Amino acid sequence: MIREIRNLLSQEQVQRVNALLEQAAFVDGVSTAGMAARRVKNNLQTKAAQPELDEARELFTTAVLQNQEFRDFALPMHVATPIFSRYDVGMHYGEHIDNAKMGGIRTDLAMTLFLSPPESYDGGELVMEVDRLPRAIKLAAGSAVLYSAASLHRVNTVSRGRRQAAVTWVQSMFRDASKREIIIDLNIALNPLRASAPEALETLLAAKVRSNLHRMWADT
Repeated sequence: MIREIRNLLSQEQVQRVNALLEQAAFVDGVSTAGMAARRVKNNLQTKAAQPELDEARELFTTAVLQNQEFRDFALPMHVATPIFSRYDVGMHYGEHIDNAKMGGIRTDLAMTLFLSPPESYDGGELVMEVDRLPRAIKLAAGSAVLYSAASLHRVNTVSRGRRQAAVTWVQSMFRDASKREIIIDLNIALNPLRASAPEALETLLAAKVRSNLHRMWADT
């Protein structure tokens, strides 16, 4: 399942993060790639130990954890510290699958937050395999896409401008993707019921089903 989350960061927050990245030190992105990904990864990313980027990380993490759409679809147990990446002209990230663990957590889901306006660069689309077919995604600055970290995906070569993004990984409460999708469907059905008829029997029964499935399936 792929979920686009529009306006995860406001434009003011995007500008602030980009301003902080202008002052940051970047290193070869191969430093965090697995053995297979090292052969196809050609980008830059911020050095991990940069206290001056704490504000950018905090902005990102707070926005993610406060976003109801993210919580409903990721069902997060843990969210990794974000990595900020940069793709200049000629850079790309070839077809790969993310490591099973990143930052000490199991990577059930990945999320890319776009930080550059799409009209400011050519190429740089995030392309992932969906039902054996490629799907290219290039969102407005401040919007994000949530997707399976186990899916084949790549970043197309940037041919003009600069692509900046933040990437993080999520360990969901539900390891099994099929079970996670059932809970997501229940969330989609239950939220409007709670808003329109919070005391109705149908609402209470749907909430009961979701709670019992949490008891049966959740890792916690």
